[in-house]
Amino acid sequence: MDLHSVMCVSDLARSLEWYAVFFGRAADEVIGEEHLWQVGENAYIVLDARDVRSTRVGGSMVTFGVTLGEFDGALERLAAHGIRHESVETYSNGVRHVEVLDPDGNSLSLAALPGGPS
Repeated sequence: MDLHSVMCVSDLARSLEWYAVFFGRAADEVIGEEHLWQVGENAYIVLDARDVRSTRVGGSMVTFGVTLGEFDGALERLAAHGIRHESVETYSNGVRHVEVLDPDGNSLSLAALPGGPS
């Protein structure tokens, strides 16, 4: 199964910069007006700023399962660029979770299992 999760944004240039920081790299692919980051073998996050998507701006929510090292690395990278995030939570099962909002309010969460590879 393939997954293409679309993040509707209002300002493509601003969002491209923000998502490049979030993912630690520029988009992996550009198809037409859509910019794609490959986040799994067959999984992509797609930025779409076309007017046809304007009513959906800010309404997306995605959670990424990451290693503890990826979790901590992402928070350090975001902090280095002045990007804030919600408080880090640690659930009763040891999962660490944090929500990060893009400039339009789309939610990108990171969740790291305890005892996983770091």
